[in-house]
Amino acid sequence: MKAAVSPAFDELKAALGPGGWTQDPAEIAPWLTEWRNRWTGRTPLLLTPRSTEEVAHAVTICAAHGVAIIPQGGNTGLVGGQIPYGEVLLSLRKMRAVRDVTPLDEAMTVESGLTLLEAQQAATAAGRVFPLSLAAEGSATIGGGISTNAGGVQVLRYGMMRDLVLGLEAVMPNGEVFHGLKRLRKDNTGYDLKQLLIGAEGTLGVVTAATLKLFPVMRSRAVAIVGLETAAASVELLARAKAETGGGVEAFELMKRLGTDLVLKHIPDTREPLESRPEWSVLIEIASGTAGGADTQMERLLEVAFEEGLITDAAIAQNDAQRAAFWRLREEHSAALKPEGGGWKHDVSVPISQIADFIDEATAAVERFHPGARVSVFGHVGDGNLHYDILPGVGEDVPAFIGRWKDGSRIVHDVVARYDGSISAEHGLGRLKSEEVLRYKTPLEIETMAAIRRAIDPQRIMNPAVLF
Repeated sequence: MKAAVSPAFDELKAALGPGGWTQDPAEIAPWLTEWRNRWTGRTPLLLTPRSTEEVAHAVTICAAHGVAIIPQGGNTGLVGGQIPYGEVLLSLRKMRAVRDVTPLDEAMTVESGLTLLEAQQAATAAGRVFPLSLAAEGSATIGGGISTNAGGVQVLRYGMMRDLVLGLEAVMPNGEVFHGLKRLRKDNTGYDLKQLLIGAEGTLGVVTAATLKLFPVMRSRAVAIVGLETAAASVELLARAKAETGGGVEAFELMKRLGTDLVLKHIPDTREPLESRPEWSVLIEIASGTAGGADTQMERLLEVAFEEGLITDAAIAQNDAQRAAFWRLREEHSAALKPEGGGWKHDVSVPISQIADFIDEATAAVERFHPGARVSVFGHVGDGNLHYDILPGVGEDVPAFIGRWKDGSRIVHDVVARYDGSISAEHGLGRLKSEEVLRYKTPLEIETMAAIRRAIDPQRIMNPAVLF
């Protein structure tokens, strides 16, 4: 292996030229650590190609020498799948072009290194909307979102990234380019190859560009935070919200008291929206194609919800600043956990109707396993995706607590499995869960996915430590 590496690196440097690679530790360092400091890796060479042709050339060289590659977008992943441990790191961040926007097709084609925020802005400039939105959208990239099948806060109405991709361009593990940038809504001509690449975490190739779905701009929007006595009430409220708005609910975010309190404690310039300080709250966003329609629908929904005893308190944002403040309470939940010293974080999904039962059962199991542990729950009720995080008790030995995360997480995941749920709803498996998921997949599922990988990447050079 050592004999092959040096010639490979020389070829890679020559192929990408000045500005296309670096071995400077200071330049590489920011891309080796994930933001929670859980993984800090190493790489002998960072590649920063500027075109699909350069990516293809680099992958061809690596394939010829059997050199492993880790593709990376914005380095916002939470499961370690983007962190190299000796592999060549291939960053897409210099590939940021908006290749075209075609409003009549409700589509745009962009390169992988474009951030989600930049994609949203490009759509807005064309009088359309690209709806994928999440807290890290200023750093997270289109390619990273595709590779992890990102979700975000508007999945309820628009779906996951998988639902937003019309076509893909990708460099396969042998260096060939898959030219699949189509704007078609219907194409029944065999296997849908782009879907194999979506959610593959860079194991089947390097996504270099994508054609994405766009949507009309909504003419009115309303945001409210409501208080509830139980998590079960949120499921009933969601059903009522869908019925009252005719499908106009874009976001429906559940927050437990603990998480909200930590946001208020650790995040500057945040304030409590509800004087009653309820144990559970939900952020609701409604959008309408008619002027003033969202406000009318929100007022009607809250009136009905109060009458039926589904909510105990409510506050409607009166302007853009208040809407942003409400959303900040939800989006800063992950950041607010960090000053507590860390915990056992879970990104899981269960059937919507069983959300409350899952929370109750998982919490009881956690309390039996580790008395005194604090449970924070927040997430997307509309698609059954919960961020179920467990923190040490106040004053507890944090490193000792963190040391129990594997056993503690298994307890949570076992409950997830009993509800026919998923141990990774929107963040992927990465290094964190690739071994753990084998407990919950059938032999048929594992072997089928492994066979696909062997067929496409027989040398296993693409992100070799993750998936099957």
